[in-house]
Amino acid sequence: MPASRPAPPTPWSSTTPPAPAAPASGGMLLGLVGVAIFSQTLPFTRMAVAELDPVFVALARAVLAALLALALMAWRGALRAGRRPRGGQWARLAVTALGVVAGFPLFSSLAMREVPASHGAIVIGLLPLATAVFAAWFGRERPSPAFWLSAVAGSALVVGFAVWQGAGGLQHADWFLFGAVLLGALGYAEGGKLSRELGGLETISWALVVSLPVLVPVVAWLTLRDLPAIVAASPRAWGGMAYVSVFSMFVGFLFWYAGLAKGGVARVGQIQLLQPFLTLAGGALILSEPLDAATIAFAVAVIAIVALGRRAAVQQSAPAPEPSPILPGRIH
Repeated sequence: MPASRPAPPTPWSSTTPPAPAAPASGGMLLGLVGVAIFSQTLPFTRMAVAELDPVFVALARAVLAALLALALMAWRGALRAGRRPRGGQWARLAVTALGVVAGFPLFSSLAMREVPASHGAIVIGLLPLATAVFAAWFGRERPSPAFWLSAVAGSALVVGFAVWQGAGGLQHADWFLFGAVLLGALGYAEGGKLSRELGGLETISWALVVSLPVLVPVVAWLTLRDLPAIVAASPRAWGGMAYVSVFSMFVGFLFWYAGLAKGGVARVGQIQLLQPFLTLAGGALILSEPLDAATIAFAVAVIAIVALGRRAAVQQSAPAPEPSPILPGRIH
């Protein structure tokens, strides 16, 4: 009996070579779009808090973004039982929400009532280093010494720029800014890791939704307390509120977490080094804050450091058998 001939390979057969992995540059591009959106948060926040209470701005924007997230997930069918987060993912979403839904918006809004957006650039300058520290602490990413050197150098350059602009002396608002850095970095790192399991859209959407039971009563009380000022606010203030609610709080995170999931938390986090200069450019256009040749020179230097950071190795350790219910990989 003649031997049977092997069937020709099909697009679904095991002999088909696997598709190449998505390049890291795809994650960098997604992260850049997210950073460009985030970079205008401080100018638009200053527009809003000029007439509205900063705590109301910070928390109400999260509620508005959560309603958008609920509508989008309902349309996609993501609210069905089989597609909801499971087990320890709920606690990790709470950590993400603590950082990026409540913590960073609250402290940065309080700071923007007291200092200009150019001063607030120190927050953005420190975020990449803080994000990488959290990623290395409780995550599976182990940045190389060259990566750390570029991250420290870039952060030092951004902070030096802020000091040169007169932001070196610690003011009352600076403590709010430092608090925003720590909580924002925590939310970025944890949310970036969780987006590899849930997806970027689902991560920020569920982080917003889990915060609703806490935020809605507080925002309702703030609305009743400040109703006359809220009604009297100008279209300019509400324009700032609309931007930070829709773009800063929701759309930007769709790009940001997708970039973190594809390119790695520590590597894509380097793009944040560009954010202060995009913020200064937006401040010049929106708030008429000064923009000079020295700013462009600093921006060129930061771009060069980011390019070096992209070439630095970021190793991925083996997956843990069972992640922690709060922070995966965290040392207890």
